[in-house]
Amino acid sequence: MAKKEFKAESKRLLDLMINSIYTNKEIFLRELISNASDAIDKLYYKELQSGKAGINRDDFKITIETDKNAGTLKIIDNGIGMTLEEVENNLGTIAKSGSFDFKTGMGAAEAKEKSEEGVETEGGLGDDREKIDIIGQFGVGFYSAFMVSDRVEVVTKADGSDKAYRWVSEGVDGYEVEETEKPEAGTEITLKIKADTADENYSQYLQDGTLQRLVKNYSDYIRYPIEMMVEKRKMREGTGIPAGENGEPAVPAEFDTYEELVTLNSMVPLWKKQKSELTEEDYNNFYKDKFDYTEPLKVIHTNVEGVVSYTSLLFIPSQAPYNYYTKEFEKGLQLYSSGVLIMEKCGDLLPNHFSFVKGLVDSQDLSLNISREMLQHDRQLKAIAQRLEKKIKSELLSMQSNDRARYNEFYKNFGLQLKFGVYEGYGINKEVLKDLIMFYSSSEKQLVTLKEYVSRMKEDQDVIYYACGESAEKIDKLPQTEGLRDRGFEILYLTDDVDEFALQMLYDYDGKQFKSVQSDDIDLGQSEEEKQEAEKKAADNKDVIEAVKAALEGKVAEVKLSSRLKTHPVCLTSKGGLSIEMEKVLSQMPMEGGIEASKVLEINSGHPIVEKLAAAFAEDKEKLNKYAKLLYNQALLIEGLPIEDPVEFSNAICDLL
Repeated sequence: MAKKEFKAESKRLLDLMINSIYTNKEIFLRELISNASDAIDKLYYKELQSGKAGINRDDFKITIETDKNAGTLKIIDNGIGMTLEEVENNLGTIAKSGSFDFKTGMGAAEAKEKSEEGVETEGGLGDDREKIDIIGQFGVGFYSAFMVSDRVEVVTKADGSDKAYRWVSEGVDGYEVEETEKPEAGTEITLKIKADTADENYSQYLQDGTLQRLVKNYSDYIRYPIEMMVEKRKMREGTGIPAGENGEPAVPAEFDTYEELVTLNSMVPLWKKQKSELTEEDYNNFYKDKFDYTEPLKVIHTNVEGVVSYTSLLFIPSQAPYNYYTKEFEKGLQLYSSGVLIMEKCGDLLPNHFSFVKGLVDSQDLSLNISREMLQHDRQLKAIAQRLEKKIKSELLSMQSNDRARYNEFYKNFGLQLKFGVYEGYGINKEVLKDLIMFYSSSEKQLVTLKEYVSRMKEDQDVIYYACGESAEKIDKLPQTEGLRDRGFEILYLTDDVDEFALQMLYDYDGKQFKSVQSDDIDLGQSEEEKQEAEKKAADNKDVIEAVKAALEGKVAEVKLSSRLKTHPVCLTSKGGLSIEMEKVLSQMPMEGGIEASKVLEINSGHPIVEKLAAAFAEDKEKLNKYAKLLYNQALLIEGLPIEDPVEFSNAICDLL
């Protein structure tokens, strides 16, 4: 055989493809199996077009063979095969794709009209589309074989031809082609696997377990059976030794080995079946096999036909992963192209606020890069991501309306992520998420939506009241909530650190702004008579209040008499946009120290403490100062803030007692 040079501008191009394009050596098997599947697709399509009777997909298969002694791995198909010209063009010319030529040559007559938005169907793909589902289009996948082998031999015979050819190459030095014998049409690729090195374990690609894993991981849904003789073990008769793990005997010396032909792939993806064919158990078993050991809370199975067509099978987990709210958690959906796994986790398909969703997307319309290991970020990918986001939101809203118990279970696990989503990016996603988030209600004693709260608002109520604290029980005891609850106002209880920040990003809901009951300017809806009485008390005690403020100089921005309080003598509120709760959250963050809310000490105008303060002001200024600090520290404790000097606080209590 005369050696020929590759028909490329330089040998460097092949070297680049072998050593740089692919980052993961093990995908070579995916590429070769995909090429074999393409070859069978072409023959199947050709026979359909010719009207050949009795054609059956079951007649086709892909076979993997290993010879550990010779160090060779074979991938065999009974597809369309190649003529000499095709061997020269497809194997001798780098980046020349027979699959691409075949697919583009089929003509536009079979292309479907696709709407801009896409049409969601019942699930599964029709036969017509499956007939032309060619995987490889770049013509470089074959050369990934050189990542793991020193020598590649291809023996092929085209369908309808009486001649077969052998193509042999050891890499960048070129290739040789000669005529050979092959009884049937198809292609047989033999790889001489490289010797192991200190850094690479190439011999693993001759092991049954490794090959089974790679097929299962990358090529499980190739539509033709992938067969291989796999070594099995069985007990020697009469030994009586109990079986060990996976049915193997516990004592290695007491078993015989034998080989069995097995099919390595599932072939038909569950997501390409019609939803009417599938049961809840089918979905649950698939989820537990692929993603988690528990059953999913919700299944979302859709097929969309449009400018970008795809099938998605999404799952909302029934519980959050142990590392979900950590930096270690990695979001993403499995991405398939025509049943071939391209990416294990494609993060670009999910927004952060829906990062809890697990599942997969299968599309042949995405623009993959030349190695099929990564996506090129284009409008098709964005279009799928946008439709997935809308679909997930729609399904969550449906669950919220029709199965509240299940939605509450979902929200217990992932509600925090939705609220982070509202806050993230300065509220860029608030319109998507505002109807999904919920907060505990003071009147309903359960989680409610903002829509539900607004539907119950009093006729003259123009704001949505909320209060912050560690728990609903503690918030319920806050002095600031007592007066509003007595007047029949519903209050949302915010117990997560992100809650108030999220509401500030929302700003309003249905035109109703959010108002903290812990702010200093709450309007209790008092009558004119009540307001006049409050103003009179404030005027009568103006000097006393000024003296209290002086005693607390540097600690509070203002001291005032309050008519909002009922039984409690004192409380702390805040002025401006930074609340006391925000101060507590920010103080726990690195580099955020020194940020403080502008605090207001409010003293109950109807409490006997006002008379005590007035008496101390008239008789004993030092006693007044102790009263002032005592009330301030009491207010700090109520708000869950630390006391600056616990010893002074304790001594003041003893002195006043």
